[in-house]
Amino acid sequence: MIEFIQATKIYGKSDRAALDHLNLKVGDGCVYGFLGPNGAGKTTAIRLLTGALRATDGQVLVNGIDVGKEPVKAKKLIGFVPDSQDMYDKLTGWEYLNFMADIFGVSTADRKERGERYLERFEMSQAARDRISSYSRGMKQKIAAIGALIHNPPVWVLDEPMVGLDPRAAFLLKEEMTNRAKEGATVFFSTHVLEVAEKLCDRVGIINKGKLLAEGTPEELQAKTGDESLEQVFLEMTGGDPAEAEAK
Repeated sequence: MIEFIQATKIYGKSDRAALDHLNLKVGDGCVYGFLGPNGAGKTTAIRLLTGALRATDGQVLVNGIDVGKEPVKAKKLIGFVPDSQDMYDKLTGWEYLNFMADIFGVSTADRKERGERYLERFEMSQAARDRISSYSRGMKQKIAAIGALIHNPPVWVLDEPMVGLDPRAAFLLKEEMTNRAKEGATVFFSTHVLEVAEKLCDRVGIINKGKLLAEGTPEELQAKTGDESLEQVFLEMTGGDPAEAEAK
């Protein structure tokens, strides 16, 4: 479970909060989509959640642990797939997975079993012997996802995970997100792809200019606004075009 309690982030001497008193609770067994145009505050929220940034005010909790006060303890509960492709390119896929397993103290037996299982699931078994420098963007995204799962975290956080994935890879990732939630994990991800969010998510939140505008199931938001799709809800609430946002 993750929880934002009045979570606020102001960068430097800015007169506007990048994240403005966010209150949000996501329970176990839930796939949660965090939606918003570019600059809305999605990545800032994820950075607070993963401990990459400290909140200016408020709290962020992971299974009841305050990320600001006990960052290492909280990070052990999180598997994080960032939106960047900055990886250890000189390592092979398996060397990277062993590196991640070392960080989280995963036993030899568990890392072997999980690594082999996820490599097969994401169709990366053969590529795992190659250096990451030879990987395509989509392959890097998949090995990052496997590395984030190697310690079997109860919370899986992904920042724009569909970017750069071909349809087959996107299908495999969405399938794994659903599987993790069925096993009781919390899956929290940001995306511009509203069709994915509508079909995949149990609940979604729409954020703009640092403020949470709406939260609920896709069906609840559509009923509340009278719109026929999540895309229409998004456009009505943000006044933006998700396709243009995705292209930027």
